[in-house]
Amino acid sequence: MHSPQLDANARPAAVTPGRTPAVIRLLVLATFVVILNETIMINAIPELMAAMRISEQTAQWLSTAFMLTMAAVIPITGWFLQRVPTRRAYSVAMGLFLLGTAVAIVAPSFEVLLGARIIQASGTAVMMPLLMTTLMQVVPEEDRGRVMGNVTLAISVAPAMGPAVSGVLLQVGPWRLLFAVVLPIAALITWRGLKRLENIGEPRSSSIDWLSVVTAAAGFGGLVYGLSRFEGGDAGVAAAIVAAGLITIAVFVLRQLSLQKRGVPLLDLRTLRHRTYTVALVMMSVAFMAMLGSMILLPLYLQSVRQLNALETGLLVMPGGLAMGLLGPAVGRLFDQYGGRVLVIPGAIGIMLALTGFTQVSMTMPYWQILGLHALLMVSLALTFTPVFTLGLGAVPPRLYSHGSSILSTLQQVSAAFGTALVVTVMSVRADALRSTGLTDTLAALGGMRLAFVIGAVLSVAVVATALLLPARAARTIEPGPA
Repeated sequence: MHSPQLDANARPAAVTPGRTPAVIRLLVLATFVVILNETIMINAIPELMAAMRISEQTAQWLSTAFMLTMAAVIPITGWFLQRVPTRRAYSVAMGLFLLGTAVAIVAPSFEVLLGARIIQASGTAVMMPLLMTTLMQVVPEEDRGRVMGNVTLAISVAPAMGPAVSGVLLQVGPWRLLFAVVLPIAALITWRGLKRLENIGEPRSSSIDWLSVVTAAAGFGGLVYGLSRFEGGDAGVAAAIVAAGLITIAVFVLRQLSLQKRGVPLLDLRTLRHRTYTVALVMMSVAFMAMLGSMILLPLYLQSVRQLNALETGLLVMPGGLAMGLLGPAVGRLFDQYGGRVLVIPGAIGIMLALTGFTQVSMTMPYWQILGLHALLMVSLALTFTPVFTLGLGAVPPRLYSHGSSILSTLQQVSAAFGTALVVTVMSVRADALRSTGLTDTLAALGGMRLAFVIGAVLSVAVVATALLLPARAARTIEPGPA
């Protein structure tokens, strides 16, 4: 059922130079709440295990299913965002998120809670590309770095705050309180957004190719699921699922190349013809692998080897996360003034130095050194991500913004899953090998973590190499004629 108000004709957004458009502020606020909710569950796992009588591996599905859903749904958002007005896309995204949150509050069983998280993830999958696509459409090129910096602020601070917020709430109430607090805030933001949001750009009607939908969901979802299975030790089964996922993705790609000849692809791969976009995509993917790997390893090291509790671990890594977010606006302004290379190259080198430093973790490494290395990593990522996102999307023509942001967001999920699976597998195999030589569990775990950090450091060399290939600014894209 169509609402005339939601589908009202698009109006050009009033943009004042030097100011962030209202539509972007609203979308950033909504994205902040969505991402905060994604990490707010971390500290609730032990309580959920006791309340629902489930194992830790089962409880982890609340995170795995979220990531899997994002990977399966995001490829479809490029087509969806071109077909519907901004307000309708926003209402679908936030409507799904609100529905999932409401179901989670009253979930009587783990299966219902898992379904609620999948519904939430479906809304999140639309929200992220919607924010990026709208930003590229309404913000002038000379202001994009500054505005993307503000976006980075929201996207970086939310994960850093999630565990801290959940830690406080779990002190005063059960795990359902996490969703009960988020629901009215998200509802208020949704109401305010629908009241003030204007439609941006003109939607284009097109039919949907269901073979593309099925192969995208099965391929990307299967790949993420297969990668997550490596953590459980089922290497043979995991490898088979990953292989099946890759074959299905290959079918999806061939289908898109065929549909592009008729001008109706679900996900337009012509974005990859733009060199700067492709280089940015590769760099972002490798950086995400290295970042997610370290974000998994560091808390494991601090809690399993150094015997810190969850709160102490959260406090130790929070300064780095906050520094990354708070630097976002400053990095954006520097990008607008000087271009990307002066930020991306030092940032990539900083990532490499931080991950190299983490290869030296020991039973006695001073906490100030750990805090410093983590802060260096987060600050370096802040210097990298804002310019890479802005340069990459700025290199594709406006008609491909939604497809470019969808590919970017999909690869973020796949890279996160791959980075996590890689470091956990390397760590486990190395720890088992050391344990068989007679080392204690703690020393064997430490040896596994050090080798996993070495993998992260090796990946960071590729980040530096791709950083050298990026231009200072994205070249203006000349629209080609009809395909």
